[in-house]
Formats: sequence, C-alpha cells, structure tokens
Amino acid sequence: MTVQRTDPPLAADEATTLVAFLDFHRATLRMKVEGLDAEQLRTPHPPSSLTLGGLMKHVALDEASWFGEVLHGRPMGEPWDSVDWDADPDWEHHSAAEDTPEELHRLLDAATEQARRDIDAALAQGGLDQESVKPDRREGRPFSLRWILLHMIEEYARHNGHADLLREAVDGATGE
Repeated sequence: MTVQRTDPPLAADEATTLVAFLDFHRATLRMKVEGLDAEQLRTPHPPSSLTLGGLMKHVALDEASWFGEVLHGRPMGEPWDSVDWDADPDWEHHSAAEDTPEELHRLLDAATEQARRDIDAALAQGGLDQESVKPDRREGRPFSLRWILLHMIEEYARHNGHADLLREAVDGATGE
C-alpha cells in the first residue's frame, strides 16, 4: 500500500492547521519506512545507533505518552507500561530491532489512531487551550493541547530529518 500524504491547508482555523501539519509529518515518516524489511528497519548509519524501526517505535511512544498519559492522564498501555525505563531509557530504540515490520507498523498505527481520538476529545472539551491532566515536571503547570500539538509536530519533523538520512543509507532512496 502506498502511503498517501495530504498537504496541510493554506487557510484554515488554528486547530485544523495544527492537526493537518501533524498528520503530514506522520505520513512523511510512514513514507520513509514504506516497503522496508526487518533488516533494513534495524540498520543504523554509524556513528549513530538510530534506526528507522527505532524511530517508528519512538514516535509511537511519544503519541501514547503525550496524548494519552500527559493530556488525558491515562496509562500508556503495553508495551510501554511494563518497561523498566530506569534500566534502559532508550528501550524503544533498542527493542525495535526485535520487532517485525508488521509489529512496528501495527504499534505506530494503533498509537496514532488513539492519539487522534485523544486530540478530538480534547478539542471538544476545551479546544486548543484544553489543559493536560499531567503537569510539567519542572514547573508543575499543565500543558495546553496547542503546546502538545506543536511539540509533536517538532518531534516528527526532527525525526523525519533523521529518517531521510537513514533511508538513503539503507537503500539510496531520497525525496520528500
């Protein structure tokens, strides 16, 4: 299946624009990993230890963390809740090498679909000003949905840059 990516609207309300940019970056990462096998998804480009599979699992964790745990105060669910994060703070990056491409895609798809439901619920409750249940660790203040959406756009955009380099190193594919 070919990943379909839609450009964000040139003129829309703020919430529609932010969600569209997040979806654009979500689709971009999916394009970067499309058609790769397990070996390709676990191949790093030294000196970095990052892999495309690790990036997929990392953003799935981010989706579950920011939209489920932080915004709505809900446990992230498995596989995240049983991880000993103190023993391996980068577990999602390391453990992705053991996952099949199907498992990685399923995990990312499930996290993204739940995040979409979480975003819709927050928009219906308080719009972009909806505050998170879980506060910031440093300041003790809640995050707004607006802040979380912008952070996730930034997170995907940064990792899509990594994915560009990793994909080219894996099989020479370049492009958007």
